[in-house]
Amino acid sequence: MDVESLIKRKITVTYVTTMITSIILAYLYMAGGIKVGTPYNLGGEFLGWLSIYSMYVGAIVLIYGNLVSLGIEYLQKKWFIKHTWLYVLFHGFLGLLNGLFFQETTLALAGMVVALFYAFIDKWLYVRDKVQQSPKMFFLFPVLACGLLWGYFQIISEPLPPFSMEEAIEFATAGNGTVTDVFPKNVGKWDEMIHGYHVERETSAKEIGKEKYIITFTERWNKGKEKGSWFFSYEVERGSLTANGGEGAYPPYYK
Repeated sequence: MDVESLIKRKITVTYVTTMITSIILAYLYMAGGIKVGTPYNLGGEFLGWLSIYSMYVGAIVLIYGNLVSLGIEYLQKKWFIKHTWLYVLFHGFLGLLNGLFFQETTLALAGMVVALFYAFIDKWLYVRDKVQQSPKMFFLFPVLACGLLWGYFQIISEPLPPFSMEEAIEFATAGNGTVTDVFPKNVGKWDEMIHGYHVERETSAKEIGKEKYIITFTERWNKGKEKGSWFFSYEVERGSLTANGGEGAYPPYYK
């Protein structure tokens, strides 16, 4: 047995099986969720789900699938070398067992289909290798299919609405336990008493570019003759929050 040729073939089969299976699963997920999900950037969402499925499917095929396949291939060469149909059948059966182990019928059937596909591609590559045909198309086809589906989902996506100042402030104040939680959630100010200090908190915003804003949080306090202030700001774009600096003394009632 040519070990180098065997390894190359199994790597190619693992790649093709993982990618095609993941592309199908990602497409089915997207097709079922388009009507209820966010209709923006569907191409990016498709690639995200493709990556997730690829990790899980790839791990199973790489470890379980290849170990099973190598064992079946060894048995075929020893006992039923002329019966390719048995080689494919054993793959399907052991793919089915992988799902039955977790007592999931759907997973078992999916495992059987993937295993049969693996065996089919494996034997196809084996025959092509015998006549010295390049496996390049096996690498290119998943990439082409992925590109076409990404393009399709991007085309049917709705254009993103403008990123408004209000959304920028909402994004900047969604601190979940951070200091921005105590500031107004829109442009404005409010007053309150904290440990005897009269405290004024203000949120302000300034547009500095297309869908780009500086959100500033200012806090002023006084208690008799004691007074002070501080501020800090963020540069906010869609999905991005960057510290933009700050100045002043830290409020004494936070200590």
